[in-house]
Amino acid sequence: MAKVTLKNVKKVYDKNVVAVQEFNLEIADKEFIVLVGPSGCGKSTTLRMVAGLEEISGGDLFIGDKRMNDVPPKDRDIAMVFQNYALYPHMTVYENMAFALNLRKVDKAVIDKKVREAAEILGITQYLDRKPKALSGGQRQRVAIGRAIVRDPQVFLMDEPLSNLDAKLRNQMRAEIIKLRQRINTTFIYVTHDQTEAMTLGDRIVIMKDGYIQQIGMPQEVFNHPANLFVAGFIGSPQMNFFDASLEKDDKGYYVALDGARIYLPEDKQQALRDKNAAPQAIKLGIRPEHVMLCSDDAAAHISATVDVSEMMGSSVHLHVNANGKDVVVIIPTLDLQGMPQQDFSCGAKVNFTFGGNVIHMFDPETGMNLL
Repeated sequence: MAKVTLKNVKKVYDKNVVAVQEFNLEIADKEFIVLVGPSGCGKSTTLRMVAGLEEISGGDLFIGDKRMNDVPPKDRDIAMVFQNYALYPHMTVYENMAFALNLRKVDKAVIDKKVREAAEILGITQYLDRKPKALSGGQRQRVAIGRAIVRDPQVFLMDEPLSNLDAKLRNQMRAEIIKLRQRINTTFIYVTHDQTEAMTLGDRIVIMKDGYIQQIGMPQEVFNHPANLFVAGFIGSPQMNFFDASLEKDDKGYYVALDGARIYLPEDKQQALRDKNAAPQAIKLGIRPEHVMLCSDDAAAHISATVDVSEMMGSSVHLHVNANGKDVVVIIPTLDLQGMPQQDFSCGAKVNFTFGGNVIHMFDPETGMNLL
């Protein structure tokens, strides 16, 4: 097993197209790191540089204590699982999984033991004699993972391995990868554009945009304390609501003013702002949909809105409401609605909402950085 270190790694294609900029990351031995971001942010390029499938334009890559920039892929002791499975169609599942070991001239008995152990872990023992075309997408993905496991690599690379699967199978395979990780206990670098995958799988997640790292942190840390507007909008589904508001101060302390409502901040946020000697200013205010609450019109600090769309999601209702021309999403657990008079959520219905100062996120409208 090995730690992986990327120091100022950069990738520039022809015509000065910069795909990855100043990428710095230290991945501990046996850590599960997820690179996440929208299409074109440089996450797959970074993974391919670790694999040796892309040349590094600048900076250094270390696996263990060895600099790997010029080491060919076959000598890096890594295994990669691709998005499109990349199985040999003319070979059986067994032959696909054994292929890399056969190339290395590993003893036949050892190959057989490793292939059957990996097949057992992944629940594909009964498919060992089948060809890939006779398997479902989820089964093929397991074969691709099995082929990587048998090599017993120092580092396991996965490039959007679940994106070709349907939603139910994706959830199932996510759970399988978590179980697999506990059993084989190696260093994982996993690339995805799906923030649910990132949040559930990663020990830490690296959020990227336009080739730059935006934030590195544990999933809950990134969710609760986004570094900037991009991270706040990217992590969380449905995405965070944003408002143009202002940070004000009076004898009682700091408060946020929005559409006539005053929401005072809790003591920890008050202290953080006092420590920074923050001046009253215009801000971008962020509130997650699950933290917005419907209230009566006599509530102290409320904002009036009109229902545009109501989406029944089973365990909750997602309300899209219009507040002064701004689309706001409110999530109401359906449990909260049981035994209550059925509130009218049809298009055009009037509602009021509010939120607590403890769930507020404040960003500088110019830089996009979190004020706290």
